[in-house]
Amino acid sequence: MTGKIEILETGPFATVQDLGRPGYAAVGVGRSGAADRGSLKLANRLVGNPETHAALEVTLGGLRLRVSEHAVVAVTGARLPIRAGGRAAAVGAPIILRPGDELELGVAALGLRSYLAVRGGIDVPPVLGARATDTLGKLGPPVLSAGTSLPIGSVVQSAPCVDLAPLPRLAEEPILRLEPGPRLDWFTPSALSTLLTGAYTVTSDLDRVGVRLDGPALTRARVGELAPEAAVPGALQVPPSGVPILFLADHPVTGGYPVAAVVDEDDLDLAAQLRPGQRVRFTARTPAASG
Repeated sequence: MTGKIEILETGPFATVQDLGRPGYAAVGVGRSGAADRGSLKLANRLVGNPETHAALEVTLGGLRLRVSEHAVVAVTGARLPIRAGGRAAAVGAPIILRPGDELELGVAALGLRSYLAVRGGIDVPPVLGARATDTLGKLGPPVLSAGTSLPIGSVVQSAPCVDLAPLPRLAEEPILRLEPGPRLDWFTPSALSTLLTGAYTVTSDLDRVGVRLDGPALTRARVGELAPEAAVPGALQVPPSGVPILFLADHPVTGGYPVAAVVDEDDLDLAAQLRPGQRVRFTARTPAASG
């Protein structure tokens, strides 16, 4: 019998995510997938899944669910309290649930997004090869709501043998590495220095598409409009206000504002955990040493 997960409460926002659908930008479809890809992969490894399996991405906690059969789950990402079958459980560790058990995520104390993987994966129908919910492109399964029933798959790897995994550090004031963007010449020579020396505050205007920042503005050297051109996750696109917007997983594949810099892909997991009111700084990415 195939097990199911019944969503009882979603918290502020929750979706199904995997590693996304790369390779479709030319036809206007973004990669989407987990905003914090490292946390999704870790959650899958903890329950003995391939890293590509679909899991739940939960914003700020508050999710409550019930399983129909015995299940092994794991939660990674934001630091929050967990109760499983009425018992306390830990982030970064396999959790065994019995038929009818409920799993409840409290409110995140550090970080923004949590990832809940179940052994076998969330087996919703794939769209363009992925089970990810693209909130901008409206692809994949709908945003989760109370009463949703999700099937659990059967494709697994070896049983997990880790009691507790080390978790990446979530800094109170993270520093994200960046490189100059393709349209840095649209700004005055001091623009990059402004980015690297100023501190920015995360506003409440953030979602899976991007994070609007508040802080030192970049001054334009060129006026006029920029024709739409390709955009990537991590792009710091600068609207007329001069204050950058950081693109995340569901960003548009083209944009009409100049991109002054691009956050290193290895730091996008940190960016995905930024929460309103938090400060963030940028630093220049150090080139890899040649050998």
